[in-house]
Amino acid sequence: MNISPTTRKWLGLIAIALGVALIVVDTTIVNVIVPSIIEDLGINSVQAQWIQESYAIVFAALLLLVGRVADLVGARRIFIAGVVVFGATSLLAGLAPNGGLLILARFLQGAGAAMILPTSLSLLNAMFTGKARGQAFAVWGSTIGAASALGPLLGGWLAEHASWRWAFGINIPLAALILIGAVLFIAPSPRTAGRIDATGAALSIAGLGLLAFGLVEGRTYGWLTTKEPFDLFGLSWSSGPSPVLVALVLAVLSLGAFAYRQTMLTRSDDPSRALMDVRLFSISSFRNGNIATLIIGLGEFGIVAVLPLWLQFTLGYSALQAGLALVPIAIGSFVASGASFGMASKVSPLGLVRIGFALEALGLAGLGFIAATDSPWWTIAAVLFFYGIGVGFATAQVTNVVLEEIPEQSAGQGSGIQSAFRQLGSALGIAVLTTVFFSTLNSTLNNDLTESGVDQAQADQLTRAVTDSAGAAIDSLAGSPSTAFVADAAQSAMTHGITLGGYLAAGFVVVGLIATALIPNKPAPSTEEETKAAADACRPDRCSTVPVCDCPGHGQHSHVGQHGHVSLQRCSARPTSWPSVSKHANW
Repeated sequence: MNISPTTRKWLGLIAIALGVALIVVDTTIVNVIVPSIIEDLGINSVQAQWIQESYAIVFAALLLLVGRVADLVGARRIFIAGVVVFGATSLLAGLAPNGGLLILARFLQGAGAAMILPTSLSLLNAMFTGKARGQAFAVWGSTIGAASALGPLLGGWLAEHASWRWAFGINIPLAALILIGAVLFIAPSPRTAGRIDATGAALSIAGLGLLAFGLVEGRTYGWLTTKEPFDLFGLSWSSGPSPVLVALVLAVLSLGAFAYRQTMLTRSDDPSRALMDVRLFSISSFRNGNIATLIIGLGEFGIVAVLPLWLQFTLGYSALQAGLALVPIAIGSFVASGASFGMASKVSPLGLVRIGFALEALGLAGLGFIAATDSPWWTIAAVLFFYGIGVGFATAQVTNVVLEEIPEQSAGQGSGIQSAFRQLGSALGIAVLTTVFFSTLNSTLNNDLTESGVDQAQADQLTRAVTDSAGAAIDSLAGSPSTAFVADAAQSAMTHGITLGGYLAAGFVVVGLIATALIPNKPAPSTEEETKAAADACRPDRCSTVPVCDCPGHGQHSHVGQHGHVSLQRCSARPTSWPSVSKHANW
């Protein structure tokens, strides 16, 4: 098959984007199919919760380790391995005869997802430069936005018309397609010399895993004191300090010890031992871009976690209709992707990030403004469309900005760190927005009931029934004339929670927009500048040992490499190594 190098790269991008879609959809689809799983397998509420949360916790815990392994082994190898793991564990999940095996499959799926996300970034960073790089990240970012919105739609359709098992089964042919595309169209990745810091790996996994657990489970088990029993491996934690509080304290201690160890290893005589090269944080675009990513995650993802509840239990949508209501986010993301192609040569990546954040804030604030117990579908669609355009611009290009100046041999580490900031921002955003939403629902409904003459004990009981069911009890309350007023009050309280959540999420995004002022803005490269930069990069002292040369006017060429051997080279305009520094350098 005679395929040009440019076409091969874009076909490789399709495989990468589908890989990202695979893991993002599985983050959101399970929330919709859990009721069907409970009914079919007869599992309890604790098992149902672990089916939902185990994936996200393992996903976050492994990101830093996977980023480092990708540098040592090669990003392409880890990406392919991740697709294989994800496909195999999807088969296991789809065939699971009981809750225990399904939970195990979800844990392993999280490991596969952690292998795919950071390596997808590392591969894009190496495959594309200049304007094409911004376009490639636009496709990658719009895929994330679209997949996060399409997950509930797909889950809702499967819940109504098929079996929950197909939510996992459809991953298998998609994984096979991605695997074929990756093998055929993604070039082998370079590898760097080094070792895995086992102690650092253990600290990072413990720290990130405990932090993700605490953020995800805080509302369930209580932030300070134990609100619900925590059962694991036959043991029960039912009183005293919340397991969430203990997990968050241990997470801070573990990550603090991890950061200290990595700093010491980076300053040692053999910095290649470090799991994370802390010198990456001396790059202002990387450091400040990750801070912006974390802040933005607070606003970008939290609202999507509670919006389907409001659509179903206040506006009366079915699960499928609630999924359809989120489709404008996906459409907006694709619109942003198309617009990015035309704007890449005129607007810098940071400029596109700022446009995206502004549109996100507009959409989220608009959602808070139009939210009512009888909001028409078209107003919801309009604000979510603007929000989707913002996500399409911002999600893609903030990653482009963060990774732009990362040295090639540290691409895996940089991608793993960026992915960790993204996932933790998402978990923190979901924790904050769901806590605000349910706290508002609880307090508003309780106050409304007591003001209408319901005695405090009964008001507490009714409020707890609505809050603990996440709004599902509203239908049964509305069906009885004696409690119909409670359902009306609950719907009004849920709407108040969405209003407050929309404004709060918009505020977080605005803070993130302000944070981008700390990131240096590089103008969008013109075609002449790209050609000159690529030609300048095509020198023996700026090449790295990978199989293909993409420089204008050059075919594959060989010369003496950095280690004195003759090999085929591919040139890169980005630096391929750190400058020599003393172990006492001030990083």
